[in-house]
Amino acid sequence: MMPTDNEPIIADAEPGPIAWTRDSLSPDDGVVRLSDACLGELDAAVKTLKDNPMPTLAVRPEYFDLLACQATVANAREMLQHGVGFVILDRLPMDRYSREEAEPLYWLLTSMIGRPVAQKWDGKMIYDVHDSGKKPGHGVRPDITNVEQNFHTDNSYNLSPPDYVCLFCLQTAKEGGVSGIVSFPAAHNEMRKRHPDLLPRLYQPYIFDRQREHAPDAPKILRHPMFESVDGKLLGRLSRFQVMNGYKLANETMDSEGAAALDALEGIMNDPTMRKDFHFEPGQIQILDNRRCGHKRTAFLDHPEPERRRRLIRLWLRESGRPFYNG
Repeated sequence: MMPTDNEPIIADAEPGPIAWTRDSLSPDDGVVRLSDACLGELDAAVKTLKDNPMPTLAVRPEYFDLLACQATVANAREMLQHGVGFVILDRLPMDRYSREEAEPLYWLLTSMIGRPVAQKWDGKMIYDVHDSGKKPGHGVRPDITNVEQNFHTDNSYNLSPPDYVCLFCLQTAKEGGVSGIVSFPAAHNEMRKRHPDLLPRLYQPYIFDRQREHAPDAPKILRHPMFESVDGKLLGRLSRFQVMNGYKLANETMDSEGAAALDALEGIMNDPTMRKDFHFEPGQIQILDNRRCGHKRTAFLDHPEPERRRRLIRLWLRESGRPFYNG
């Protein structure tokens, strides 16, 4: 299955900072530290919100004096758009902020990157990532389980994936839960080297399970490619988990070339030399380009005490379309 004229295979997927591998990254690549001046502004914002309570969804950066934070976020945005495609904001001091105080600060910082949008069909915009005790399946996203995730893009299985995915760490797991990031341009370039015969198949549609995140009468599946070229730029949109479920829902068998191409891409992305692994720490904020970097998480074991269990807060940012889940 070869791509059409409208879906050319990119010869060399952005041979710049975004096409990184583990060994090409320095320890400080993507790390943006919150300065004392920035933290002072955030302290003042906490006090203002104590004196003038507002729902987090209604909080806007222009309501506060955030000049130092704006400079920090501008640096982060530069790394996202023209650098390695991911940022770790290090960090909100959780020894002096409660969750109720830290959440709007996280909202303020990330909303200076882009517009927050709905993460579920019901309009939920602030999403808790935690182990619900359920097993992943149709209608149960892996992010509310403790199982290992494959490299993926958020909302790959619906109409309007976010531009950026933000994760704010409140608590870490007792064991596991290691985060991983991979560069799609680097993986694409490696795919061209190792499996040039299979690369064209990734530019052709796969079937995705929409996870019941749609109107009751809408189709349960979506078909789209893993890779696409937009204005000469490589964009990814993938989830092995949702593809496996998608073919089951459609009662179709994946073609052998499609399965081989997916396996080959998975093997490359999971090569330790291709990815960056890191342990999230409380107060850190991860922001990544959702169309140019994939992310994953290993399985984890939680603490028995509810207040100590792994918990992240996720936001999606997208400038195109309306802020609805499906744009």
